[in-house]
Amino acid sequence: MGEKYFTVPNLLSGFRLCSVPVLLILAWTGIEKVYLALFVIALCTDVADGYLARRLHQESEFGARLDSWGDFSIYLSTPLCAWWLWPHVVLREAPFVAAVLAGFTIPIIAGFLKYRRLTSYHTWGAKLSAVVMSVGTVILFAGGPPWLFRFSTAVLIITQIEEMAITVVSPQWRSNVPTLFHALRRNRESHMKGNN
Repeated sequence: MGEKYFTVPNLLSGFRLCSVPVLLILAWTGIEKVYLALFVIALCTDVADGYLARRLHQESEFGARLDSWGDFSIYLSTPLCAWWLWPHVVLREAPFVAAVLAGFTIPIIAGFLKYRRLTSYHTWGAKLSAVVMSVGTVILFAGGPPWLFRFSTAVLIITQIEEMAITVVSPQWRSNVPTLFHALRRNRESHMKGNN
């Protein structure tokens, strides 16, 4: 039987992807509160889709890729939306914003160069980073203290270094690689099977 596309996790990832144009319009028109509300909902779908995929046994390659595209779209649009809504915050936090942008884009570029597609590792570190970064970003946008956003930037950089390492050591594209250790173990297992 073929892969099911219309599952609850895929619908949540699709919602996140479809929310990006709306978020851009809200930011461009300066509607801060509605933007923040939708932004929080979109971030919550990122937590929920993976959990539900595992819980409902609806994990799939398509779902992993859709989740990655949803994440990529949100992460790519957020700095622009932030610039339109809170330019003073972006300027104040410029070194951290630059580090976040580099942390997101460099591993994606590396994955595209090697595999010709988005990496969809969904590592444990990336999941932790996504939660901490989401909370820190929302607090920052809501006018709160910047320390959590700055801390989450460091967490992000560490997790993205791990993702780069997974890309380096993995000869072929794989989704849902929890850690670098798992990638290395899969390589050893594949090598041992190849020798038998």
